[in-house]
Amino acid sequence: MSKIDTVLEETHEHENELHLTLLRVSERHKTDHEIYHVARDLAAWSAEHVRRLAEAGKAYGLDLDAEPKEETTLGRSVREKAGEALGRHSQPGMRLLRDLRELHLQATEVSLDWELLGQAAQATKDRELLALTKECHPDTLRQSRWANTMLKSVSPQVLAS
Repeated sequence: MSKIDTVLEETHEHENELHLTLLRVSERHKTDHEIYHVARDLAAWSAEHVRRLAEAGKAYGLDLDAEPKEETTLGRSVREKAGEALGRHSQPGMRLLRDLRELHLQATEVSLDWELLGQAAQATKDRELLALTKECHPDTLRQSRWANTMLKSVSPQVLAS
């Protein structure tokens, strides 16, 4: 296995994890419509990245799953109920801060993966991989910025109350 294969696999895995985390956060904070809807939109971006990384992996002999990981129906149901319950308790703000922090860190990790892929693509003159990184990395940067912006927006109210 080459080093680029390893980075492709890790990026694929991390995009899958980010996709699932975004879906979980959206379910957990279903009562906050902005969080719910934006997180789902951002999860769709990661799902598309997973598909595109699987396609790119074929050129490197990788058999990556093109379908993003999904939560089981039971897991989703439990998270939905937990999200509804959190909406009625006094500490949902702290849970939201923890979730946004986790999202920010995961998106930053994926961003670093895209940076590594881009550098590898440049070094090996792989135009297709470089085009992929140039198309997908900006989405990941937006995911990270959204989580960071939400942290800045929500934290004063949560922490000062």
